[in-house]
Amino acid sequence: MKNYETLNLRNVCLVGHGGAGKTSLSEAFLFNSGAITRMGKIQEGNTISDSLPEEIKHKVSISTSHIPVEWNGVKINVLDTPGYSDFFGEVKSALRVVESGVLVLCGVAGIEVQTEIILDLMEEQKLPRIVFINKLDRENSNYQKVFDQLKQGFPQMHFTPLHIPIGQESQFQGVIDIIDRKAYYYENNGSGKYTVKDAPPEYQNEIDQLRDLLSEAVAETDDDILSKYLDGQTLTDEELQNALKAGFAQNLVVPILAGSAYKNIGTANLLNFIVGNCPTPKVQDDRCALVFKTLADPFVGKMNFLRVYGGKFQPDQIVYNSNRNTEEKLGNLFLLKGKNQEHIAMITAGDIAVVAKLQDVGTGDTLCSKENPVKLTGIDFPEPRLPVTISPKSKGDEDKLGGALARLVEEDPTLRTQKNTETKELLLFGMGEMHLEILIEKLHRKFGVAVNTTVPRVPYRETIRKSVKVEGKHKKQSGGHGQYGHVWLNIEPLYEGEFKFSEEVFGGAVPKQYFPAVEKGIREAMTEGILAGFPVTGIKAVLYDGSYHSVDSSEMAFKLAAIIAFRKGTELAKPVLLEPVVEVTVRVPEIFMGDVIGDLNSKRGKVLGMEADGKFQIIRSHVPQSEMMRYAIDLKSLTQGRGSFDMEFLKYEDVPPKIAETIISQLKTAQHG
Repeated sequence: MKNYETLNLRNVCLVGHGGAGKTSLSEAFLFNSGAITRMGKIQEGNTISDSLPEEIKHKVSISTSHIPVEWNGVKINVLDTPGYSDFFGEVKSALRVVESGVLVLCGVAGIEVQTEIILDLMEEQKLPRIVFINKLDRENSNYQKVFDQLKQGFPQMHFTPLHIPIGQESQFQGVIDIIDRKAYYYENNGSGKYTVKDAPPEYQNEIDQLRDLLSEAVAETDDDILSKYLDGQTLTDEELQNALKAGFAQNLVVPILAGSAYKNIGTANLLNFIVGNCPTPKVQDDRCALVFKTLADPFVGKMNFLRVYGGKFQPDQIVYNSNRNTEEKLGNLFLLKGKNQEHIAMITAGDIAVVAKLQDVGTGDTLCSKENPVKLTGIDFPEPRLPVTISPKSKGDEDKLGGALARLVEEDPTLRTQKNTETKELLLFGMGEMHLEILIEKLHRKFGVAVNTTVPRVPYRETIRKSVKVEGKHKKQSGGHGQYGHVWLNIEPLYEGEFKFSEEVFGGAVPKQYFPAVEKGIREAMTEGILAGFPVTGIKAVLYDGSYHSVDSSEMAFKLAAIIAFRKGTELAKPVLLEPVVEVTVRVPEIFMGDVIGDLNSKRGKVLGMEADGKFQIIRSHVPQSEMMRYAIDLKSLTQGRGSFDMEFLKYEDVPPKIAETIISQLKTAQHG
């Protein structure tokens, strides 16, 4: 593929709910441009963008694909993104590096969950967007119904149809362009070929109405256009086209186009619109590029996707990573079309390409020159909230698993690993069940590591609720020197802090040299409580008496005496189980507020309050951590995927007695099972 100047580049992101037809649309683009000779099908597992084995198996996109399309002398960098919420990080990184987006909607299903989330995000970023209503060849498809849903659901956005579908469902055969008043009749064989004719007379009233709607939406782009519109004059085709282009770039209008990617109808019109109306890439004077995606391959090595914002990049150039303060030499540059690599000699400002084998470069990093360092705004990835415990099926694979997870976390910033020091478990956090399921498949396929996953253990603790005085004696005689340590401890609850030790020994009953050994013994005993073996906390221990032997006493003997006393004491001091409580902040559309609050109450949560945040409600509550282990799944189900939450550790509280009995019983059964 030849090198294109910035003016002849367009960067566009295909977004939408899963199943809307984004991948089929990218196939149609490639086919129409002559890059492929046959359109692949998702069901057959032979599309260019869904080329990963996991994508072919599950028949869904899980990773953003870069699809370079040459059309009418322009190179369109199409980023085809996943549509399922578990892979929303891919959408956020793709939207960061484009100048416009194509929101693909299913003409049957209309607005779905991810549609709303993505439209809100595009509005927040003020990103120019096109709506492509797809699958109009399907039974029960309805262009007008989807348009009405958009108007009602997002009244602040000026949706303006530029197309009128010709025919419905199986009779859908093309589109009428309201600006040039032409009808584009497509062949019914998927070839993408069409015949242009004047729009039939019966459509003229509808065309006039939609032109008026468009004129109103774009009138603000130019004073002359506004005056003409206010005077009731009809805008010429050229005036309307120019105003549309300006209005689109300024977010004054969201154009709606129609078609069927599967039948390759309306797709050429969409490509023409992108070339003619989408903004050219934003560039700056300094040489710089943003790494917006990383692929980790055990054979090829690491591959970083670059979006260049200024200057040119070539193989063997030295680049400076301003995020990590390191320098590296660029390797080969190439375009990645599915599994195939096409090497290129250079990448210019505004363009997108892949570079291989950079050592210390990750997603979100800026590459630039050391003489003029630049740090571009990174990518705000969503925080993963669904944890699982992960362990290798084969005992010898621990190190292998650690290395493989590090590579996959580098590839996917919406994954996180954490070693829980209390439960000794390795935790993996993902965006949802499908996300984690696919990651486990990748671990096996890419790195040869088979793993087990379970729900993480809750890091319970134990404490006491009453004060006791208790004796501990360690005495052993076995020829030669014996062992003798003897202590009396006062053990009581400590409500502020985890542990406090002091001594009130009179008359040298226990020599000072053994005090540290007694404290050490208590601390050691606190690592494992008597109820269920959890760490003990909230303890004040006072050494107030004891005895010693001038020959047989030792630090070890007093340490063991302290352990005996402590274990005996905690058993007598009304031991209780403590559970971690987390502070939870849930953000949901108001319609789901009642269900979410009811669910939090059922989880033993204490709802503290609510506050409005636009069309959302923020609910704050305190909930036992044990009830929150699968909350990412519960909230998705309760809110149809529209809710989100944050949580952080707050404090430990007593577990209610009946629940504590069940937990202790289950743990003891598991230990002996």
